[in-house]
Parts: sequence; C-alpha cells; structure tokens
Amino acid sequence: MADGRDVRIAELERKLAERDAQLAERDARIADLERRLAHLEELLRRSSKNSSKPPSSDGAKKRAKRAHRSTGKKPGGQPGHPKHERPLARPETINERVVVKPTACERCARALSGWDVDPRRHHVWELPPIEPHVTEYRLHALGCRGCGHVTRATLPEGVPTRWFGPRVEAITALATGVYRVSKRTTVELLRDLFGLPMSVGAVIASQHAMSDALEGPFDEAHTYAKRQPVKHADETGWWEKNGRAWLWTVVTPLVTVFLVRARRSAEVARELLGATAGVLVADRYRGYLHWPTRSYQFCWAHLCRDFVALSERGGASRRVGEALSDEARTMFVWWHRVRAGTLRRFLFRIWMAPLQARVEGLLAEGARLAHPKSAGLCRSLLERKQALWTFVRLEGVEPTNNSGERALRHAVLWRKGSFGTQSEQGSRFVERLLTTLMTCRQQGRNVLDFLVAVRTAALHGTRAPSLVPRTRSP
Repeated sequence: MADGRDVRIAELERKLAERDAQLAERDARIADLERRLAHLEELLRRSSKNSSKPPSSDGAKKRAKRAHRSTGKKPGGQPGHPKHERPLARPETINERVVVKPTACERCARALSGWDVDPRRHHVWELPPIEPHVTEYRLHALGCRGCGHVTRATLPEGVPTRWFGPRVEAITALATGVYRVSKRTTVELLRDLFGLPMSVGAVIASQHAMSDALEGPFDEAHTYAKRQPVKHADETGWWEKNGRAWLWTVVTPLVTVFLVRARRSAEVARELLGATAGVLVADRYRGYLHWPTRSYQFCWAHLCRDFVALSERGGASRRVGEALSDEARTMFVWWHRVRAGTLRRFLFRIWMAPLQARVEGLLAEGARLAHPKSAGLCRSLLERKQALWTFVRLEGVEPTNNSGERALRHAVLWRKGSFGTQSEQGSRFVERLLTTLMTCRQQGRNVLDFLVAVRTAALHGTRAPSLVPRTRSP
C-alpha cells in the first residue's frame, strides 16, 4: 500500500513539475509579448516630437478652432505701424522718365503751370521681351594650292562646341537645381520665356558641363570647410540609381558643402569632416562618435525629443523624462536671453552650473531604470556628458544643430520632386550645385552670376571664381 502511495505522489510531483514548466514558459512568452507590444506601441507613438522623424510624417491633424474675439479693428496693417515700402530704383538704372503734370486745378479748373521741386516718384518695373542672341560661326575649309590639303577653320578660343552659351547653361542649372524644376518643365520654361529650342538631352548635357566647371570651386570649398573651428554636420536619405544613398552636409558660417554617398558610415563622416579639428555640432549618430567628446556638442533639439520619448514610456521613466524636459526648457530660456543680449555669458555659465549637476543626476538615476531603452539612453549620455555642455564652455557654439537641418531642407524638397539621381554623374551635379547655392546665399552673392562666371572660365581655360570668402588684408 505504501508503494502505491509513493507512486501516486511521484506521479503528482511529475505533473506539478510539468505544470510549473508550462507556467514558466507561459510567463516568459507573456513577458516577451509585453516587450514586443511596448516596442510596437512606442513605434506607433513616434512623431517629430519624440524622434528624428520629419514633421511632414506626422500626417494631417485636425486642430480645434480657437474662439476669435473681435477687436473692432479692420484687418490688415494698423495706423502707425512701420512701413515696409519697396525701395526706388537708383537714378542711373532708370531707362525712361515720363513727366506728368496736372493741366487744371481740380477744385476751380483754373489752368496750372510751373514745376514741382519734389514730385512724387512712381516706378513701374517691366521686363522687355527676351530673344536669344544667336551667333553664327562659318567655318571655312580651304584647299592648299601647293599640296592639295584641305584645312578647315576651328572655333575661336572660348566659343562652346555645343549649341548653348554659358548663360543658357547657368540658367538651366539654376532651374533644375535651385528652383527644382523638372527637366521636361525646364525645356518648356526656356522655350516659353526665351524662345530657346532645347531638348531634355541638352538639359542633361548642360548639367554635366556645369558640374565639371564647378569641380574646382567645390573641392576648394570642401577643403576650407574642414579647417573651420566650428562645424555643423547632418545627413538625410537620397536615391541613386533607384538604390538607397545618403546626402551629407557640413555647415560653417560662410561655406556649406554637400556630399552624396551610397553609404551612411563613419568613413563617409570622416571624408566629410576631415581631421578631428575644431568643434562638431551634430546629433548622436554613431558615425560622428569618433570626434573627441570635449570638442563635440550634442544637438539639444534631438535630446529634447529623446526626453519626450522617455517620458512616454510610463512608470519611473516618465518622471525622469519629464524632469529632464523641464531642465531643457529652462536652459533654452536662458540661452535665448544670451542670444538676445539680455543675459551676459559669464552669468549664464554661473546659472548653468547647478542645472548641469541636476541633469547629470537625473541621467544617473535614469541609468538605473528597469526599462532597457531608457537606461541605455541615460548611460550613453553619461558616458559622453562633456558633449552636452560644450556650448556653455565655448563661445560661438550653438546648443542645437539647426544650421545643419536647415541646410538639408532644400535638398529634401529636391529629392521628393526628382526621386534622387540616376547616375553618379548626376549625384556630383547635385552636391556641387547645392554647395554653390547654399554658400552663395550665406555670402550674399548672386548664384546666377557665379554660375555664368564659372562656366565662362571653363570655356576660356582660366581659373574659376572661388566659393571661399576672401580674407581682408590688414
């Protein structure tokens, strides 16, 4: 009887062990599903507020109409507001003057005569009909009476072998690259505005010719940008030959350079930035992490989005994320006062000392959180905490990478309209033209004039104008 009881007990223990194993397996599966659910929910919550996604990816959202309280004023500019009038043309640029004088008094109809010493001037700007200037070169072939050899004349130096001159090619590059007009629409534009009989193939050939002419100024600008004491870097997606590529940019105060490369890697970042000299302002992409931490400034706009994502995970992560967001808002209030000139930098440094200590304390607390992503974020920031405060220590360094992100906006719109480039040669045109466009804008130079000068120099075999700003001699 004892043997039967032992068998029964053993059987029950075996079943309990199996059930315990099943429950443990179920608990592990539930925990795994909960982790996957939390990850998917976080992906679903991603927006431009808590990640690096662009605002355009947020989708259309209905906004509640604000109650409009009537002020009793008419719409538009109010009496006494500063005027913003168009400046009059310089006297030497006026092509025609028409004197208009009243002939009779509008009140009593008596005849009027004389001159107004200070008449009101009204300017009308108009564009004359533009017709292309066509030069025909007649290349004669003459035979030699002595040997019978026929010699044909060649084009004079500086005359393009193609059908279009440097200004036409510059305007073509301007339309496709600066104003983001498609190649086919560029053909229609040149036909309608200037009467130019251009084909899509000719537009592409003009782009290639302009790209070749810009090679020298582009390389010189890239070398200059690498040597600058403060650099902003960023990158965005691109398409080349219907495959994934990346458009990189480095922004300095007077020169901005772009690169199109097939990879997003540390090697390309080193090619873009050169030697680790000066201060780099960028996000925390690992391709930039070879830069010395003491000369690195993490973008606080990206950090603020990370803190929002931290707070949205709930639990202990919420408290840490919200506290970090509060400290960031306080820092930005002070920083805007520094930029406005209402807060001295030495006072800003004094005020920032306790804020830095609080932020680093919160990051240390966050590094001990149970949530792996929250803890990982805080640990990674603590490991490179010097990169959080470079802008406090060094004058001329911004806390955000807005300069880099602004430089990419034009390129992003170009990519959306053109779907990238279809060849490496097309990518060279993109990076060189974007470099020219953004750099000329920074320096207040006319982009069309620069493109014409570059292409003209290429035709004559002379040195192209430079994108590098001239240094003033003492």
